[in-house]
Amino acid sequence: MDIKLRPEDRIGGPAKRGRKSAKSRPTAKSATTKSTRTKPTRAKAPKPKSARARKRRQKKPLTFWRVIGKLFYWGVVLSVWVGIAVAGIVAYYAVQLPASDSWAVPTRPANIRIVAANGQLISNRGQMGGEAVAFHELPQYVPAAVLSIEDRRFFDHFGLDIIGITRAMLGNIMAGRITAGGSTITQQVAKNLFLTPDQNLGRKVQEALLAIWLEQNYSKTEILELYLNRVYFGAGAFGIEAASRRYFGKSARNVSLGEAAILAGLLKAPSRLSPDRHPERAAERARVVLRAMAEEGYISPEEAGAAAIDPTKRVRTRIAGAEFYVADWVESLMTSYIGEVSQDVIVTTTIDWDLQKNAEFVVREMVAEKGEEHNFSQGALVSMSTDGAVIAIVGGVDYSDSQYNRAVTARRQPGSSFKPFVYLAALEAGYTPDTRVEDAPLDFEGWKPENYNGQYAGTVTLRQAIAHSLNTVAGRLAIAVGPQAVIDTAAKLGISTQMPPVPAIALGTAEISLLELTGAYAPFANGGVGVIAHVITRIETTDGQVLYQNIPAGPGQVVAPEHVAMMNDMLTTAVDIGTGKRAQLPGWQIAGKTGTTQSNRDAVFVGYTANLITGVWLGNDDNTPMERVGGGSFPVDIWSEFMTRAHQNITPYNLPDAFFAPPLSVPGQEQQPIQLERPQPRPRNLGDLINDLFGNN
Repeated sequence: MDIKLRPEDRIGGPAKRGRKSAKSRPTAKSATTKSTRTKPTRAKAPKPKSARARKRRQKKPLTFWRVIGKLFYWGVVLSVWVGIAVAGIVAYYAVQLPASDSWAVPTRPANIRIVAANGQLISNRGQMGGEAVAFHELPQYVPAAVLSIEDRRFFDHFGLDIIGITRAMLGNIMAGRITAGGSTITQQVAKNLFLTPDQNLGRKVQEALLAIWLEQNYSKTEILELYLNRVYFGAGAFGIEAASRRYFGKSARNVSLGEAAILAGLLKAPSRLSPDRHPERAAERARVVLRAMAEEGYISPEEAGAAAIDPTKRVRTRIAGAEFYVADWVESLMTSYIGEVSQDVIVTTTIDWDLQKNAEFVVREMVAEKGEEHNFSQGALVSMSTDGAVIAIVGGVDYSDSQYNRAVTARRQPGSSFKPFVYLAALEAGYTPDTRVEDAPLDFEGWKPENYNGQYAGTVTLRQAIAHSLNTVAGRLAIAVGPQAVIDTAAKLGISTQMPPVPAIALGTAEISLLELTGAYAPFANGGVGVIAHVITRIETTDGQVLYQNIPAGPGQVVAPEHVAMMNDMLTTAVDIGTGKRAQLPGWQIAGKTGTTQSNRDAVFVGYTANLITGVWLGNDDNTPMERVGGGSFPVDIWSEFMTRAHQNITPYNLPDAFFAPPLSVPGQEQQPIQLERPQPRPRNLGDLINDLFGNN
């Protein structure tokens, strides 16, 4: 048995230093008892810590690279979530688009090219305001100007310019508002072709998708050509050709470098940068475009400086002339001629370009020189050949100020210029130019017409009465032959306006257009043949397919030759010695009739030769009276100046079947004045029977 002693049990061991006596050493019993009473105290062992807790407890100091790492980490996380969100948004709006295999660039709306008889362009009409022009037809600096200011990286991006978008976003953040959009030309084409102009997230997403599709299916040149031919340049002009015609009166094929810069500058804000309304702004914007072109290397700095327009000088732009009234009229007729216009067409008109511009000039000059003094602000002119072909139309003084056509659309009282239809009705009822009528006060069922000067001439011939425009004589004739007979006579000559069958129509109280009135005089000039006033001779497609060709037509003979001769006799006298005596046209026999409405609200003169019929009107749109203006004054002056130009280098010839009447008073040949009784009616014919059965509509 091996007995192991502790060191303190050995003799001479450590007991000397701290040995306890046997007495004090606890017995087994005491030890057991003590242990049950008091447990020795021991420190509780700590629980083991997790790695994350230890990392939190032992934080490492932040360093630059640790910050960069954390930023990178969270940037990646954020990018992933943003990517997921963007993908979801794109997918949401993408499914709202039609299937991509059904996408196609819509056909450009049809253009109506309206030209004068000699081929001179009058105007383009249609939704776009101009025709399309091929990219290769334009000078190099035209697309260069647009690219320099609108999309410098056009040939480098895939439809979306990430650099441009980022720069625009940073600029907007720094400005605190939206100052730029970053849209590419491709995006703008996508928006214009396929989308609404709404500014919202969905439209921008769809725009981006469509832009990428365009880039995949069309070349850069094709996309740029689409843009140039459809983008809006202001003033109703869509496309570079329409804008060039609108602002400079020339094709985009012929614009100068400075003009190209003005057009490109318009794209930012067409209304605010319009060269005809805000020339200083337009010129300054053009300088910005030219500098951008120089920076991009399209032109040299010297060329940019030479082409720059002085902002202190007005930009020379085209003035909307009176030919635009013609274009509006032609456009309004297209549907009735060929139906809906679904392709580009060329419309050849009867307009004489030189005479059209001359008519515009003389009307505008008269209003400018005399209008303020005599209180009239508007004028109109219609001129046509003896077959009804309109050669000139002036619908107002300034088309850019007012597009209301006072020659075609407006209805005004013609005054005494309506009287020839009363006299023709009388001739057809059996009267002659030498029939004598009483010019005296008249009271017919309360209607009391008076002469313009308030005086009465007594017994006069019809020739004298119409020459001096005696109202009471016209009234007596209307009563004698019947107001309905006057209306019927006017209608067969071309007056389509509905008129009440009352004696007052003899004085021109019914409102009719100047075009109607002028056309109704044509039978007096052509021998009695009725005409239909027309302005279109031919409509064809751009590849030469004829859609309409004018064929001379009309109601035929509407006035007997002998009555034409009598009317020409009387209306020639009206010019020779009557109210129209200021009319001058050397070498030509001229005839016509003046008209002045109550309180001088309208002044009219319609005169004619065997070559042309021309009507002139002066007045105010608000129907206010003029001062000392009658049909025999300024309207006759306008007529004389225009007709003199129109008859240059034409051999004069007389009116058909005209004859010069005997002296106005021949002793022994006086006739008794006529009374109000109706003359013996003419023999009835088939037309009268039809009218009795079905009425006159």
